[in-house]
Amino acid sequence: MESKAVVLLSGGLDSYTAAAIARQEGFTLYALTVRYGQRHAHEVQAARAVAGALGVAQHVELDVNLSAFGGSSLTSDIPVPKDRPVSTTDIPSTYVPARNTVFLSLALGWAEVIGASDIVIGVNALDYSGYPDCRPEYIAAFERLASLATAKGVQGSAFRIHAPLQMLTKAQIIRKGMELGLDYGITHSCYDPGAHGRPCGRCDSCTLRAAGFAQAGVADPILSR
Repeated sequence: MESKAVVLLSGGLDSYTAAAIARQEGFTLYALTVRYGQRHAHEVQAARAVAGALGVAQHVELDVNLSAFGGSSLTSDIPVPKDRPVSTTDIPSTYVPARNTVFLSLALGWAEVIGASDIVIGVNALDYSGYPDCRPEYIAAFERLASLATAKGVQGSAFRIHAPLQMLTKAQIIRKGMELGLDYGITHSCYDPGAHGRPCGRCDSCTLRAAGFAQAGVADPILSR
């Protein structure tokens, strides 16, 4: 019997790696990319490339315009923080209020429709920017919610939220991706890229990515393109 999984695919290296791990585990992938009004829309193009590389069964791009609310430097004109030490205790302005809750809810709805019991998300709780919706306790709570809030759950079937990167460093994630033969040159991580998608090299996401590749001892292929 086919095992389906809905994967939240942003176009970044974390979601790419998490999806590849799910594929290795035998899941047929259904990729969901949300265009949420983010200023770094180049990631949507990257998500298409990643979906193609993964050979997903279906890739849905959904418009949910969170920029109508604002409240984040990713969905408004608030400046993106740059050239700062990345902290896991201070919540930065790049935090998008309730973003992962919105995304996981959409993934849950699609999973129930296609008969999938598994949802994959590439959150990380070690080398990250301190977002509250990346923590293990949040993922566990949403998994519980999924069984309470759906017809499938009420009928006795459990949903599982897979977060395989949660307790890995960025370097460990990159090494895992290299083992799986992933081409990180097609991914996009920058919060504030240039007109042609060139990473700024100074935002939190660029800083974490650069440190991860340096610690993994490999060159970031996106910098040579």
